[in-house]
Amino acid sequence: MKRRALPGIAAVLALLGGCAVGPDFVRPDPAVPASFTRGGDAAQTPAGDGVSQRFTDAAALPADWWRMFGSAALDGAMDEALAGNPTLQAAQANLRQSEAAMRAGAGVFYPQLDATAGATRQAATPVRFGQAVPSSVFNLFSLTATVSYTLDLFGLNRRAVEALSAQVDLQRQMLGATYLVLTGNLVNTVIAQAGYAAQIQATTELAALVREQVEITGAQVQAGTAAHVSELSLAVQLASLEATLPPLRQRLEQADHLAATLSGHYPAESDPVAVTLETLRLPADIPRLLPAELVRRRPDVLLAEAQLHVASADVGVATAAMFPAVTLSAGYGRDSLQIGSLFGGNSAVWSLGAGIAAPLFHGGELYYRRQAAVAQWEAAQAGYRQVVLAAFGQVADALRALEHDGELVAATRQARDLAFEALQELQANFQAGTAGYLQVLVANAQYHQADIGYLQARTQRLQDTVALFLALGGGWDAGAAQAQARRP
Repeated sequence: MKRRALPGIAAVLALLGGCAVGPDFVRPDPAVPASFTRGGDAAQTPAGDGVSQRFTDAAALPADWWRMFGSAALDGAMDEALAGNPTLQAAQANLRQSEAAMRAGAGVFYPQLDATAGATRQAATPVRFGQAVPSSVFNLFSLTATVSYTLDLFGLNRRAVEALSAQVDLQRQMLGATYLVLTGNLVNTVIAQAGYAAQIQATTELAALVREQVEITGAQVQAGTAAHVSELSLAVQLASLEATLPPLRQRLEQADHLAATLSGHYPAESDPVAVTLETLRLPADIPRLLPAELVRRRPDVLLAEAQLHVASADVGVATAAMFPAVTLSAGYGRDSLQIGSLFGGNSAVWSLGAGIAAPLFHGGELYYRRQAAVAQWEAAQAGYRQVVLAAFGQVADALRALEHDGELVAATRQARDLAFEALQELQANFQAGTAGYLQVLVANAQYHQADIGYLQARTQRLQDTVALFLALGGGWDAGAAQAQARRP
């Protein structure tokens, strides 16, 4: 009977060995709408500067999406940033650390084998054991090997390693989020540099024209042909224009400093990125990303998914801790008073054992630990849903912004062109003697003001394009980033 029972016991143990308590993680598949914006997503934006941005069904957004702006200087700055940014390097190191921790944790699935060797000199007093014999001094040599294995009957170890594996995914997506923040910040900073520089140039030219108007009006006041209030009005306009230049220069310098630090350089040791608005190409063809694909592309969504996986595994760990644990152990060794007879026939020692540890009463500790893990899991589920909602909101905002940017660029371009046409007519009238020079200066100032508004609109359109690329996940490739993170 006993021999027949052994296979049955083995079968039960095998069945239990394949069991892991707690929820099995299922990757969330949220029910998302068919479009990002109300009424459906547009196929293209209104034309601005004669360019409409089209959302195509081409390949996915490339990981080096910034190259779509066609600036070699921007590409070079990005290469430096990806190679030298300390925050990105820290994220890569954190990923390597989590991978090593996961591999270390997986060692629990294998038998633990240890060996010890020792040599001691001891003094023994038999009187302690009721023997009236003299004490003795002797040498003891030992050599022992032990092996132990914990039967993972309820999946405690498996859930713990599952949590470590989910931590690897979490750190991988943290790397992705860091990558996106870095690339987005650098591109936005370079675009801002170009925009500030263009505005400073246009404002400086406008201030020079207004200054000339002030001088001409001052001469007219001296001649008695103009009122002093006209001169004062132009002087106020000039002072207001000149007051806008220091903040613009400050923003330009701050952008220069930020670009340097993002690249891992000190501001004093880095030159500004040589980019102008004219050298930045507006990406016209933008790969379309379906709403259902967004949750598989954005690092922050994948990060929330990894956090959900960790929380799910922690519930399993807390649940398995409430069940018994069985450990098998065996040991074999040699003990001898003389090293020469350590491997003799009478020096062998061995042991076989099995132990079970079952929690009986812990004052509710294990129960409430599990309750806390379940609550954390529920919080992670809600957090995941919130991240998905925020992601869709960002994409919708960026899509609408590009539509309005196209309209704004077209309107400001038209205003600038009309102001330029008026300036040309006044210049022709001035040459014909039918208009005064002051009228020409006023028209020129109006043209420059319209030009500044147009430059601001172009800058905003470029930055909103960056915002859409980031909202779509920035072409993040977790596999390629993981390979890069493993580099020493």
